[in-house]
Amino acid sequence: MKYALIGCGRIAVNHIKAVANNNLDLVAVCDIDPSKFDTMFEKAGFGDFPGTERCSDYSAMLDTHPEIELVGIATESGEHAKIALDCIERGINVIIEKPMAMSMQDADLIVERAHEKGVKVSVCHQNRFNLAIQKLRGALDGGRFGTIFHGSINVRWNRGKSYYEQAPWRGTWEQDGGTLMNQCIHGIDLLRWMLGNEVEEVYGATRQRFHDYLEAEDVGVAVLKFKNGAVGTIEGTANVYPKNLEETLYVFGETGTVKVGGTSTNNIDVWDFAEEIGADVETKKLREVTSNVYGNGHTALYADMIDAIKNDRAPYVDAIAGRNALEIVLAIYKSQKTDEPVKLPLRDFASTDMAGEFGK
Repeated sequence: MKYALIGCGRIAVNHIKAVANNNLDLVAVCDIDPSKFDTMFEKAGFGDFPGTERCSDYSAMLDTHPEIELVGIATESGEHAKIALDCIERGINVIIEKPMAMSMQDADLIVERAHEKGVKVSVCHQNRFNLAIQKLRGALDGGRFGTIFHGSINVRWNRGKSYYEQAPWRGTWEQDGGTLMNQCIHGIDLLRWMLGNEVEEVYGATRQRFHDYLEAEDVGVAVLKFKNGAVGTIEGTANVYPKNLEETLYVFGETGTVKVGGTSTNNIDVWDFAEEIGADVETKKLREVTSNVYGNGHTALYADMIDAIKNDRAPYVDAIAGRNALEIVLAIYKSQKTDEPVKLPLRDFASTDMAGEFGK
């Protein structure tokens, strides 16, 4: 399958690894900064891909290579929606890094246009493919929890000034948002997915405590009310001293309790059920080794997308999943701005509506 990557910065390394692991034909890579190409290939550890064209204009690249069937989008977050929509209009399938957009209008438009054009869209919530998360999902689908009471996601990470200096777009309302949008949206996706997806109301609060050089928040908390009666809580921050502490997901039901921990929801810390099965002995020991906080899921997400295209089915993490994760973050932002609970669905809010919230 012929593939191109747009955006060749930090996260692009995981995309290149996934491309190589899935034997995609890397037709072209594109970035406005040509110095990023060599760095990306070197960090990925798969050589230079000598037959791959290096481009600086993605629109011209797509015009020159109509054979491209799949595009990965790994640019600044604020550019995701425009590039995705340009690809969709050309009938090209897309894998979009999180968040899929910075506004609900753009997210809903991507869902709508992809359906109309018959194009597959997958959003990089790759932690759904973590081994521990797959075990948890299997237990939920198998009814082992009984009625779900509540759950929580806690993302307690560290991001210092050097992280933001590497890419000045980080922490801005137009191009990134704050820690909830950047660091926590993967966990927020998992929480919503596990607790039933249908959220009725969100109440949240955000603050900027230690990153006064940014526009956006560095800590946020929220309560989610689900249609099925479950309650979810979110806590996320980039302020933990001195380094990343954990990304931990809890799910509590009438006959089961699970804690998925590690730095990126990659370990089973607690696995207790009223009725144990033989596989539980090994599941309780599950520890997935990862080289970084992005985990190992990009390769599996790409494999799923390739299969979805070949077999004309929805991807495992589709555009609606990406939209739903974004909706929670933007609802928390709106709740902070209005100091009121926010009813879902949310249709008319963007990260840029938060401009000036913390004095910038």
